[in-house]
Amino acid sequence: MQYQNWGPQDMSAPTKAKLPEVPVERGMVLEDVQSGWVGAVIRVEKSGGMHVVALEDRRGKSRSFRLGFGFLLDGQAIKLLPPAPRQAPGAVAGRTASGSVRVAGQRAQVAKASRIWVEGKHDAELVEKVWGDDLRVEGIVVEPLHGIDDLAAAVAEFNPGPGRRLGVLVDHLVPDSKESRIADAVMASPGAAGNVLIVGHPYVDVWQAIRPAVLGIEQWPVVPRGQDWKTGILAAFGWPHATKEDIGLGWQKLLGAVRTYADLEASLLGRVEEVIDFLTVP
Repeated sequence: MQYQNWGPQDMSAPTKAKLPEVPVERGMVLEDVQSGWVGAVIRVEKSGGMHVVALEDRRGKSRSFRLGFGFLLDGQAIKLLPPAPRQAPGAVAGRTASGSVRVAGQRAQVAKASRIWVEGKHDAELVEKVWGDDLRVEGIVVEPLHGIDDLAAAVAEFNPGPGRRLGVLVDHLVPDSKESRIADAVMASPGAAGNVLIVGHPYVDVWQAIRPAVLGIEQWPVVPRGQDWKTGILAAFGWPHATKEDIGLGWQKLLGAVRTYADLEASLLGRVEEVIDFLTVP
């Protein structure tokens, strides 16, 4: 036993063991070891010649920290690096997160009249993370609806038609559900045939479209009937779940685990690809 090692120690200093080096990403949830501050990455900037990351906690307060050692990611000590460099125009084409060939030097197109509607903010963020590069090339915008109870009125106001198509991605679209009845009513409305496509996945919430193995679990927890589903999921994970901020930070942590289309269930992949084809193929 070496008594000289007792007492306060600088946990931010590198240890002899080589720590994983992780480029910082927006939305990543980190803990600063020295202060105990936990928050999601909201921005990275240079200050005084060094990279600084701003972490926003569940109460909406933020603090800035210098990149490097002294951070925990999912409970593991890491060395936090500056953001990974973006591929320069003219570089060898790789793959986008959706698996399609990346077009080198391609600029985003002017937004077309056609739209993809999803139920909420989390759905929009997931679609953007995986298919964002493809949608910018096609000029297709994703917009959250914040629920589909008024979908018929929203579609009527959108006034779909040739050159102004609408693709809608719905949660829990299963036979004899409220969602299926709403979809059927919309598709029976004037102008919908050939100009509107409503598809859906079978999950209660788009969170479940993330493959459990990506999160290190065998299956998604079962939430008792009558309990708010997202709150129940976060509680089962042992994460904070009392406020809207807790739910938002929990989602950012889940979203951070998604890297490519391979991290999502096939039942969501097929539906999103179907919508994109509908909006882009003449």
